[in-house]
Formats: sequence, C-alpha cells, structure tokens
Amino acid sequence: MNAATSTSCVSLSPLSLFKCLAEETRLKTLLMLCVKDELCVCDLTDALNLSQPKISRHLADLRKCGLVVDDRRGKWVYYRLNPALPAWAKEVIHLSATNNADYISDALNNLKCDAGC
Repeated sequence: MNAATSTSCVSLSPLSLFKCLAEETRLKTLLMLCVKDELCVCDLTDALNLSQPKISRHLADLRKCGLVVDDRRGKWVYYRLNPALPAWAKEVIHLSATNNADYISDALNNLKCDAGC
C-alpha cells in the first residue's frame, strides 16, 4: 500500500505547509499538480526547465512534507496532491493555483507530454 491509498488525514500545520512551499520550484510543482492532477518527473523537467535530479529532490521534499504522493508505473513515477491533505490545505493550494494562473502559465505551456511520458 502506498501513501496514495491512505484514508487518514495528513497532520499538517500552516507553518509546515508554508515552509515547504517557500521555495519556487516546490511551489510551482504543487500548483501545477493542482491544475494537471498528475505529472511525472519528465513532465516537470520539461515544464520547469530543470534537471531530473533537481526535480526529484524537490519532489522528495514535497513527499516528506506529506503534500504529494507518488505512484510507480513501469519506469515512470507519477506525482499528485496527497488526497489525505486537510481541507484547509487543499483550499489554499487550489485558490493559489486558480488565482495565480500567470505564475505557472509558462511552465504549463512547456509541458510536452500531457498524457504521460
């Protein structure tokens, strides 16, 4: 069982959320996941013009914070928002994504494999 199948709510304080998102790559990644539902590392490297190791390191940080979950499919690992996030955190993320579309528009336009790699 991976973290994506957990039904319990993630224990998350506002301070933890905002500390985890205080870095631009992690913030853009989380907002893109909110908009696209699910992305793989290759999607994010294209979108953010960053190396795979750098993207993977930031995704590991988001996983440690409990903000994202991953799902391995063959050689690809797909990430999405943790469905067990508290409602207030989901709302903050959703409102940030929808009210700041210009902040991630370039990254979304850089996506090359919309349906996966």
